[in-house]
Amino acid sequence: MHDVLIAGGGPVGLFLAGELALSGCSVVVLERDQEPGSPLTALPLGLRGLTAGSAEAFYRRGLLDDIVRASGADENQVGAAADAVDAPDPRGVSHFAGMGLDAADIDTSALPFRLPSPAMEGFMTSLDAVSGVLSRWVADLDVEIVRGAPVTAVTPDGEAVVATAGGQQYRGRWLVGCDGGRSAVRELAGFDFAGTEPLFTGYVARVTFADPQQLRLGFTLTPNGMYLRTPFDGHVGMMDFDGGAFDRSTPLTREHLQAVLRRISGTDVALTDVHLATTFTDRALQATTYRNGRVLLGGDAAHIHSPLGGQGLNLGIGDAVNLGWKLAATVHGHAPDGLLDTYTGERHPVGASVLDWSRAQVATMQPGPNAPALQRLVHDLMSTPDGTTHVYRMTSGLFHRYDLGSEHPLVGGTAPDFRFEDGTRLGHLMRQGQGVALDFSGDRALAVTAKGWDGRIRYAPGQVRNDLGFRALLVRPDGIVTWAAEDAPDRDEFAQAAARWFGHPED
Repeated sequence: MHDVLIAGGGPVGLFLAGELALSGCSVVVLERDQEPGSPLTALPLGLRGLTAGSAEAFYRRGLLDDIVRASGADENQVGAAADAVDAPDPRGVSHFAGMGLDAADIDTSALPFRLPSPAMEGFMTSLDAVSGVLSRWVADLDVEIVRGAPVTAVTPDGEAVVATAGGQQYRGRWLVGCDGGRSAVRELAGFDFAGTEPLFTGYVARVTFADPQQLRLGFTLTPNGMYLRTPFDGHVGMMDFDGGAFDRSTPLTREHLQAVLRRISGTDVALTDVHLATTFTDRALQATTYRNGRVLLGGDAAHIHSPLGGQGLNLGIGDAVNLGWKLAATVHGHAPDGLLDTYTGERHPVGASVLDWSRAQVATMQPGPNAPALQRLVHDLMSTPDGTTHVYRMTSGLFHRYDLGSEHPLVGGTAPDFRFEDGTRLGHLMRQGQGVALDFSGDRALAVTAKGWDGRIRYAPGQVRNDLGFRALLVRPDGIVTWAAEDAPDRDEFAQAAARWFGHPED
C-alpha cells in the first residue's frame, strides 16, 4: 500500500508528488494519458505565465534555474534581483481584462517585507517545460508514475482508499485528485462543485493567416468580444460572448473559426489553414470543500475559471505547496490536530478570490452599449498607482496572507528571502521541505528548544544582511511565516507556534 495516490500527472500532481516524496512518503501518480506531453501543452497553445509566487515556490525547492532554462526565459533578468542592495522595483504587472498596466505605477512603499531574491519576477513558460522539470525531479525522488491509467472508481476501505485506474486497483492511505477541470476523482468521491455558468466561449488556435496584418498584436477589445494575437506565428485567441453556447464536442472547422474571428475583429481576415485549435469557457466553479474523508482535491480539480490573468496554473501550484507538507505530516503521524483541515481553510478563500477576479474581468469585457464607458472607467482606475499596485498584489502571488490568528503583519504571509553573511539564503535552507527557525538574536536563544523538532524544523542562527527589524522567525515548509519576534525571542512563544504547526516535540 502506498501512502498517497495522486490522480493526474500534470504540473500540480507532479509538484505535490515531489513535496510528499521529499518528506519520505511513498507516492504513485496515476496519469490518464499514455505519453507525456501533447500539442496542447507545448508552445504556443501551452503558453502559460508563472507568477513571482510560483517562481518562489520553485526556487525554494531548487528548481527555479531549471524552469527558467526550460522556458527559454532570460536567466539574467529573472535572477537580477538577487544581488540588489534594496528590494528592486517590480518589472512587470499582469493585465486586467486585456488592459495593459505599467509596472512603473506600482507603489513599492505599499509592499512591505520584501527583500531581493532570485524569484522576484514572474515569466512566461509552457506546460511542457514545467512538467518536464517536475518529471525529472520526482523521478530522482523515486516517485512511481503509471501512465495510461485514468481513474474509473474510488472506494473507501477502512483506513485507506482504493482507486481503480487502467484496469488495476491501487490502495493508498490517501488519494488526491489533481486530474483537471473534468476531474473523475471529484465526481467519484462525491464533492460538490458550485459556481457560475459561462458568458463566453473562448478559442485558442494555431492557424495560417492569409493576411495577418489585419489583426493587431496583443489584446484587442472590440464591440463584439476580444481577440489576442501573440508574436508566435499563427497563434490567436478569441472570446465570443455567446453564453458558452458552442458545442465543445463538435469539431472546430476552419470556417467556424474564421467566422468567429471576423465577427469579433470586425475585419475580413482569412484563415487558409487550422493546425490546432481548442476551446474553453469562463465557467467559474469551486469545490465546496477540498477534503472528503481520505480524498482531497488540488488544482483544476478543485476550481475552474477563465484563463484571464493567467492564474490557473499558479493557483494549482499554490495548492500543492500548501497541501504537501501537511499531508506528509499526517502520514507520518506527527501532525497536530486539525492540520490537514487547514488546507481547505487556507486555500479555499484564495481560490474563491481568483474566481471572483476572473468574473470581474469577464464582466468588464462583456460587450454591450455601456461597455466602452465601463472599460474606460476601469482602465483609468487601474492605471493609478493605487490601482496598479492593487492588481500587482492580487496577481503576483507574493501577497496572499492566511489568517493564522495573529495581528502581526508578516505572520500568515510569505517569508522574505533573508540572506546570511555567508551568502546562504532562506530559499536555500528550504530545499528539503522542512520548516525553518531563523534566529538573528546572536545568542542562539532558540537552539535548545528547536532541537525538539529535529527533522521537521531546521534551526538557522546567524546574522543576515537585512533583518527588517526581526530577531527571530518560524517559517513553515511552504514558506509562510507562523511566528515573528522583534525583540529577544521568547522560547515559550516559539514552542507554542512550533507545536501548533509541527506537532509535539520529540522527547
